[in-house]
Amino acid sequence: MISEGSRDLVNMRLLSKSFFLFLTIMFLTLIQFADQKQEFNKRPTKISRRSLSRSISQSSTDSYGSAASYTDSSDDETSPRDKQQKNSKGNADFCIKNIKQADFGRREIEIAEQEMPALMALRKRAQGEKPLAGAKIVGCTHITAQTAVLMETLSALGAQCRWAACNIYSTQNEVAAALAEGGFSVFAWKGESEDDFWWCIDRCVNVEGWQPNMILDDGGDLTHWIYKKYPSMFKKIKGIVEESVTGVHRLYQLSKAGKLCVPAMNVNDSVTKQKFDNLYCCRESILDGLKRTTDVMFGGKQVVVCGYGEVGKGCCAALKAMGSIVYVTEIDPICALQACMDGFRLVKLNEVIRQVDIVITCTGNKNVVVREYMDRMKNGCIVCNMGHSNTEIDASLRTPELTWERVRSQVDHVIWPDGKRIVLLAEGRLLNLSCSTVPTFVLSITATTQALALIELYNAPEGRYKQDVYLLPKKMDEYVASLHLPTFDAHLTELSDEQAKYLGLNKNGPFKPNYYRSAAA
Repeated sequence: MISEGSRDLVNMRLLSKSFFLFLTIMFLTLIQFADQKQEFNKRPTKISRRSLSRSISQSSTDSYGSAASYTDSSDDETSPRDKQQKNSKGNADFCIKNIKQADFGRREIEIAEQEMPALMALRKRAQGEKPLAGAKIVGCTHITAQTAVLMETLSALGAQCRWAACNIYSTQNEVAAALAEGGFSVFAWKGESEDDFWWCIDRCVNVEGWQPNMILDDGGDLTHWIYKKYPSMFKKIKGIVEESVTGVHRLYQLSKAGKLCVPAMNVNDSVTKQKFDNLYCCRESILDGLKRTTDVMFGGKQVVVCGYGEVGKGCCAALKAMGSIVYVTEIDPICALQACMDGFRLVKLNEVIRQVDIVITCTGNKNVVVREYMDRMKNGCIVCNMGHSNTEIDASLRTPELTWERVRSQVDHVIWPDGKRIVLLAEGRLLNLSCSTVPTFVLSITATTQALALIELYNAPEGRYKQDVYLLPKKMDEYVASLHLPTFDAHLTELSDEQAKYLGLNKNGPFKPNYYRSAAA
């Protein structure tokens, strides 16, 4: 029999031998790794780390925003304006990145069609009737697969279209190629310069033998350009349809100054736009855009969201659900009270700017985040914008004392002299459409609203609409919503005659007064 003490001694000796063997293996491994490292360091290098950093920084300054679409693997850096391209039918009335990508774009459009039931329903209903026959629509929106479905629907309804992009980063190059191959006059590519941007808009408008009679705008740049360069065109334009906060604000300014010379439809404030695109779209796409660009983890991060309109509400809800600590800034006491009631702390930006990890603007205003605030941000703070315009973040940071380093497409480090850096996304432009994608189904609702607004203005008898800004009739708002319900196998309850009489409503709607916007501001 082995005593208990002897057994412990044997176990300790075995353990010592195992541990000694482990240390020997580790020592030999470290020697081998050191030899490999020494061998690697002997290899010649073409460029040092410091030179590489300087090269990246310089290239991001010289060709800012020239990166291709995230689905575009083309290395061709030739400007589309310097290329001669034709589609398979010999048509060259377009300017895009690469017509050879058309097949890829067509597949993306086909995927989008599956999630845009209302537009597909409009196409079916318009097989015999062409409510836009004779319409010549010039458009300036984000050129994505969802926009392509809208454009092809407008074409099926009888319209001719010419299109430019409203954002230099949001064009999907392969989709633009598919549209050009399909015969559409498209002038857009991802990574346009400011000069390219206005050149593309001008090519849409200023073409011999083609006079637009309808405008579909997103942000007001197209409308502004026509007013500035070709004001006589408005003699034949029947109406403007505008879908963004920024663009609508510009329309109301024109109206107030007595300079709006055609009727305009404010689609942005339609309930189907406010409550769905602005809220639900941003609730999903804010996380997508931040993840794709920074790989950030949201749990425990301190985030300040500037603005608690529908866009801000969507962003805050998503970030809160992911475990972020969310602060809100707001100028409107009603929206501010909503933020408080939803459990968010209302602050001034200067109160939290030193401690937050992420700053998101959602106001539609200008100079919300200025250089003074960026000077006080912590190292590594992420700064981005979810509003349409690029005016919210003061991106005039290209000063001698600050260094810019391109990290990846639409992601830059801005580095202070002391080494502190912030992460600026999309140069302060719209994050979700610049850096990721947005939910197709929600855009189906907005696109259908745009299509109906165009039909309404184009077919309205003379005198129905004055030279002013109008809201989409509530009946049409409800019609847009009803076209999307079959997707969910949803069944609406119908009022009885007695119930309709009691409420003073038509059994078939509209069910809300025209002044109704939504429960939330």
